[in-house]
Amino acid sequence: MVLRRVFLRWLFPAAFVLPLWLFVGWIVFAGGSAWALLWLLIAAPTVFVSQILLTLLVRARSAVRLHRAVAWRDVVGLGVWHVVIVALGFYDSRAFFPLLVLSVAGALVLFWSSLSQLWNEARGSMTVMHTHDGTAYIPPTAEPPRPRTTGDVIVVSESAPRD
Repeated sequence: MVLRRVFLRWLFPAAFVLPLWLFVGWIVFAGGSAWALLWLLIAAPTVFVSQILLTLLVRARSAVRLHRAVAWRDVVGLGVWHVVIVALGFYDSRAFFPLLVLSVAGALVLFWSSLSQLWNEARGSMTVMHTHDGTAYIPPTAEPPRPRTTGDVIVVSESAPRD
């Protein structure tokens, strides 16, 4: 549970740290390559926006807000995606293209995974019933039982004021 809570707190800072790492990696490892700079100018904002979007989708789920922890599915998926982005920041020419494809595919998979988790949680909170002819309706919510009174009840009635 601690790891999942720490990971939830990491999601917003990751939106700033990961693009910054791509810039630092370009300065340190790419040596000023024009192609790497072009890729960086496209990738850094894309990583920022996609990380913010994924963070908002994860935090929108009621289970995440209730437990203040992400699901293990999120930890594994986002963790692997973050590792791939960090590996991209080394700008190794032998592994760059496979890592780039993996990072784009990972972002798409994470987006749909987060959407499906959000949809499943939202859909499960409402019960839809059907009549015999197939018409769907949402049943009324049950009112909580009234507390029982065990003592005497005194009723005071109002009377009109006398002139």
